[in-house]
Amino acid sequence: MVRFSVTRKQTAPIDGQKPGTSGLRKKVKVFIQPNYLENFVQATFNALTAEKVRGATLVVSGDGRYYSKDAIQIIIKMAAANGVRRIWVGQNGLLSTPAVSAVIRERVGVDGSRSSGAFILTASHNPGGPNEDFGIKYNMENGGPAPEGITDKIYENTKSIKEYLISEDLPNVDISAIGISSFGGPEGQFDVEVFDSASDYVKLMKSIFDFESIRKLLSSPKFSFCYDALHGVAGAYAKRIFVEELGAKESSLLNCVPKEDFGGGHPDPNLTYAKELVARMGLGKSSSGQEPPEFGAAADGDADRNMVLGKRFFVTPSDSVAIIAANAVEAIPYFSGGLKGVARSMPTSAALDVVAKNLNLKFFEVPTGWKFFGNLMDAGMCSVCGEESFGTGSDHIREKDGIWAVLAWLSILAYKNKANLESGKLVTVEDIVRQHWATYGRHYYTRYDYENVDAGAAKELMANLVKLQSSLAEVNGMMKVSQIILQE
Repeated sequence: MVRFSVTRKQTAPIDGQKPGTSGLRKKVKVFIQPNYLENFVQATFNALTAEKVRGATLVVSGDGRYYSKDAIQIIIKMAAANGVRRIWVGQNGLLSTPAVSAVIRERVGVDGSRSSGAFILTASHNPGGPNEDFGIKYNMENGGPAPEGITDKIYENTKSIKEYLISEDLPNVDISAIGISSFGGPEGQFDVEVFDSASDYVKLMKSIFDFESIRKLLSSPKFSFCYDALHGVAGAYAKRIFVEELGAKESSLLNCVPKEDFGGGHPDPNLTYAKELVARMGLGKSSSGQEPPEFGAAADGDADRNMVLGKRFFVTPSDSVAIIAANAVEAIPYFSGGLKGVARSMPTSAALDVVAKNLNLKFFEVPTGWKFFGNLMDAGMCSVCGEESFGTGSDHIREKDGIWAVLAWLSILAYKNKANLESGKLVTVEDIVRQHWATYGRHYYTRYDYENVDAGAAKELMANLVKLQSSLAEVNGMMKVSQIILQE
């Protein structure tokens, strides 16, 4: 057994390592600076309680973007030096953000171990490549993002850090081959297990949805399907789920080979960036001349966001979560016992509010950030939730889940078409949305994205808005407040 030692490396604080709503995101050229990643990782270890580090099992994986493989090796060596007992890595370093949450919550190691947390290497829907973005965040034992109490500690630690621990003589682990590598250190054995990226997640999805009914839908000559992974990590799951499990044609998959630079594209599943899918669905400026599929969907880089399309028809994220909630009990076996409640983020339209009122469900509005949904789920108060930023999910994990949302829509379509797949007119995505509007009303809203703005100017703008709030008049007893969402 190869043995390793622990080295204490001197370092100094680096400015700007404050995690956002979902971790720390910066350009790759920032992350590759000496000690930048190491400082943040050590600050995270120092922010956790001892039992969540020493002797613990941690997951380290991500969306496969540029610099991920190097970062995984650094984190493995730092974990060993900090007394972590074992590391789980998805094959080739690939795990979607929802799959990481599932692994934390569901997976049991060969020795009976369970994970107490994870470092997820992703910048979500941001571009990847040597000149683009990288990111890292820590998820807790419930599978959800670290709460503000932890991220605040991490940030404070980055401002005072003086050293980090690393096992420089620990050899790099081959993360392309499934298996366990064991090493000996000052505190005993340290294992790195590389496991299949998709098996745990696929097993969970099969426990939630009726795969046989979806398979019948996809096999119908009336129904056609298209899924675009935008060269993100969703491609590691698409063939396994949609082709091997559900019988879709492999030709229905677009851009499902994960790439470090997402094929040079922007892995954000919306009408602007998912151009190939948009064109295939008949919504683009140019047409291929072929009849569009009945259903289409796209994912972002780490597969936690989704876009749902019908033939020449776009489903807004706000409508999507409302429609899923309205049909979940009948169409999805996981919810057959009823919904505990539903929730949306503040910028999301009120479509879900009306569903909750009509179905007599508990309803919650939360700030932007999936951790707030997680709080409700852990309290047993929320089953389905969503954001207007193309995030939808449920209490099966503690992250938004793009593939889950697609399977939910396919389940609804299968349920609506149960009686007429062989004879009768197909109930389409557009039919379902328009019937929802007829029942619950239609909600309109708009979203403006300000990308790559100057951080200093953005902070000055927000500070000025906060200052101006004190002078706003009260309307009907409530303070009138303008809110602007600025994304990194």
